[in-house]
Amino acid sequence: MAIPRRFLPPTAMLAAFEAAARTGSFTQAGVELSLTQSAVSRQIRALEERLGADLFVRERQAVKLTEAGLSYAREIREALKHIGDASMAVRASPRAASLNLAVLPAFASRWLIPRLPSFLAANPDVTINFSTRLAPFEFAAEPFDAAIHFGHPAWMGAESIPLMGETVVALAGRVFLERHQFASPEDLLSAPLLILRSRPDAWERWFLANGVYYDSVNGPLFDQFDSMASAAKAGVGVALLPAFLFEEEVTRGELVPLFDKQTPSDDSYHLVWPHSRRDNPTMILFRNWLEHESRSLPTMPHEHGPDPYPARSRKRSGN
Repeated sequence: MAIPRRFLPPTAMLAAFEAAARTGSFTQAGVELSLTQSAVSRQIRALEERLGADLFVRERQAVKLTEAGLSYAREIREALKHIGDASMAVRASPRAASLNLAVLPAFASRWLIPRLPSFLAANPDVTINFSTRLAPFEFAAEPFDAAIHFGHPAWMGAESIPLMGETVVALAGRVFLERHQFASPEDLLSAPLLILRSRPDAWERWFLANGVYYDSVNGPLFDQFDSMASAAKAGVGVALLPAFLFEEEVTRGELVPLFDKQTPSDDSYHLVWPHSRRDNPTMILFRNWLEHESRSLPTMPHEHGPDPYPARSRKRSGN
C-alpha cells in the first residue's frame, strides 16, 4: 500500500529536525547541515505545520523537544539511518548483488570471515554487508536479508537451517591458574566467573552438566566473547568459551583449559532469513555455501568428536 504523500515530509525537513533534536540547538544543527539558524528554524516550523503538532518548545535561549517531538525523533533517526545505510551500500557496490547479514561478532570474526574469501572468489559480483546483532530482532524493522543466530530461532515469519553445535570449555590465563588450585569443577564455585550477557545461565548449565550443585553464580558481565576472553587472559577470572572459536589462544598458551573435558552446549548456530528472501538468488548462493562450510564442524552439540585440546598435566595447570 502506497503511503500518502502528506505523510512523507521532504528529507530536508527531516534532516533539520533530526539534527536539532540530537544537538538540542537550531544553531548547532545549522552548523552541521551548513545552514543558517533561521533556515533550520523555517524547515522545522514547516514540518510542524505539515504534521499539525509542535515538536519543540521554544524558549528564550534554548529549544526543548515536546513529548511528540521525542517520539518522532526516535523514529525519524532510525528511518534516516536506514536510508543512509542503503545509499552507502549501493554507492560501495553499484553493480554488485548484495546481502545484508546480521552476525554474532565472535562467530563472524573468528569463523565466518576467515572462510569468506572462498565464497567471494566463486561469486565476485556479490557483496556481503555485515552488522553486529547480539540478540534477536524484527526483520520487518531492520533491513537484513539473513541473520546468524545462536539458540532456538524464534523469529515470526522466518525460516532457518541449523549450521553447527558447539562445546564450551572453561579457560583462564596461565598466571591466574598458577595462583589458584582447581582440582575439580566444584572448585570453580569460589572462583571469579566471567558471564556473557546473552548467555546468563551458561555457567549454571555447565555446573549441572558436570554434576555440580550450586546456590548461585555471580561475576562481572560482558557483552562479547572477545572482551571476556581478554579479561580471562588478563587474570580477571575464568571464562566459559566456545572451543572451536578460541583454539588459537589455547594453542599459543594465552588461555589454558582448566579441565580436559569439553561440555556440549544445549543450543546450536542457525542461519535465519525472512520468508520474503527465500527465493533471492544471492541468498540461495550464500545459504548453500554456508551449509557446505558448516559441515567442517558437527551440526549438533552432542556430535562433537575428539577434544581438539591435548590433555595437559595437573602440574602444568597449577593443580
